[in-house]
Amino acid sequence: MQIPFTINGAKDIIKAPPNEKLLTLLRRRRLTSVKLGCTKGFCGNCMVLLNGRPVPSCIIPVGLLRDCEIETLEYFIKNNPVYNDIMSGFQKAGIHLCGYCDAGKIFSTYEIISSETKPEREYIYEVIKHLNPCCTDRDTLANGIEFAWAAKKKREGKKADGK
Repeated sequence: MQIPFTINGAKDIIKAPPNEKLLTLLRRRRLTSVKLGCTKGFCGNCMVLLNGRPVPSCIIPVGLLRDCEIETLEYFIKNNPVYNDIMSGFQKAGIHLCGYCDAGKIFSTYEIISSETKPEREYIYEVIKHLNPCCTDRDTLANGIEFAWAAKKKREGKKADGK
């Protein structure tokens, strides 16, 4: 089956069985930011952006990708200014990335700080509850997310209250 889609800004055509998982396709293309974890969509280690939203690539069949846009962490790091906001927030919170669960933490943070209003702590915990970061506790990660939101607002020339 041939499926047109965009990966990391480049149009492409997938030639793969429709039930093959996106994680398998990305790893075959040597995109190593996606890591094999739970294979059930719970841990976040294989997270990518699908049409701008974080999704676990281990449960997405490539047959659903027709005309979709996929963005991996490799591309996001180089092309999205929000990455610098996230890293600033993580650094301020004392978060050190281990290299294994980075995609889950970064893309979950991206989703949270995309809001114009300051995220409530309960909402942050709801979004990150599926992550399984061995290298960072949830409270520290939540602090980093709040700092990242403030860094994004500062870069955008807005006050930390979103105005």
